[in-house]
Amino acid sequence: MARRNWKKLALVALIIFTVVVVGITFTIGWRPIIGPKKRALTDRKFEATQTRLMRGKYLVDGVTGCFGCHSDPDWSKPGAPPVAGREGAGHIWADQDLPWLSAPNITPDKETGAGNWSDDTLARAIREGIGHDGRALFPMMPYQSYREMSDEDIASIVVYLRTVPPVRNQLPTTKMPFPLKYLTNNVPQPVSTVPPPDQSTPEKRGAYLVRMAACADCHTPQAKGQPIPGMEFAGGFLLHEPKGDVVSANITPAGSGIGYYNDATFIQALRTGKVGARPIRASMPWYYYGKISDEDLKSMFAYLKTVKPVKHQLDNLEPPTFCRLCRQRHGFGATN
Repeated sequence: MARRNWKKLALVALIIFTVVVVGITFTIGWRPIIGPKKRALTDRKFEATQTRLMRGKYLVDGVTGCFGCHSDPDWSKPGAPPVAGREGAGHIWADQDLPWLSAPNITPDKETGAGNWSDDTLARAIREGIGHDGRALFPMMPYQSYREMSDEDIASIVVYLRTVPPVRNQLPTTKMPFPLKYLTNNVPQPVSTVPPPDQSTPEKRGAYLVRMAACADCHTPQAKGQPIPGMEFAGGFLLHEPKGDVVSANITPAGSGIGYYNDATFIQALRTGKVGARPIRASMPWYYYGKISDEDLKSMFAYLKTVKPVKHQLDNLEPPTFCRLCRQRHGFGATN
């Protein structure tokens, strides 16, 4: 009798174990438990050439706007540039309701920054989302976009970051709350090699630049941390500023987006932070994108004209009302 009961218990335990294994496999997967995918670091070192230094500066200061996240912004100045002398010294994201998130010090300071990180450690963090300590980075760092960054561009960025003035600034390590700290382990993906982007047409050149600028990350609204399907580039992502909350603009070629723009309007917006006489809020990092060349800005605009137009009315100057499309409150929200 005892033996029969033992067999029943063993069978029940086996069934429960099987259900748990199958459930994990087909829901969250095993990465939250066993850790993120990551490749072993190599001892590669990127040669510091003048061409790479210039390209890296162009990318960091302009296209990717790295210091926009990795520096404390000076909201008292147009475009909220980095606090002078603190470029790349890191930033705690309490101003975006994320007090647990630290964008690390990426200056070459050896005690508090990236001075002791190898070239491949930096490259892996940027393109693959694995921090210098082996943990998965919170995907506000747009490494999902940077997976397509070419080998030459990643080398150029690393070379340039080695030359910025070191700033001593000790920051706490990011400590994601439950369950984010586990679910984020699903996001990183190893990257081996990425060829130069196709630049055979302005649209293809622009597609690469728009991805490197991570435009979709801020201009696509989210629900429960995931982009809302069908709303790519349609605006409505909530951002906080000292003067109040704003939502990102619709940058699809719809009439409620940038369908009425031309090359000159687009360049003026990103160069000056204005559309005509209407100012653009500093959450849109025009301070950085304004350093992109006219040719590249035209290519970015050429690509944006090819994305699916989405009718989505927004206006940060109007009283906020609930919008059923982006699920946020913003000006003209009730008209959608």
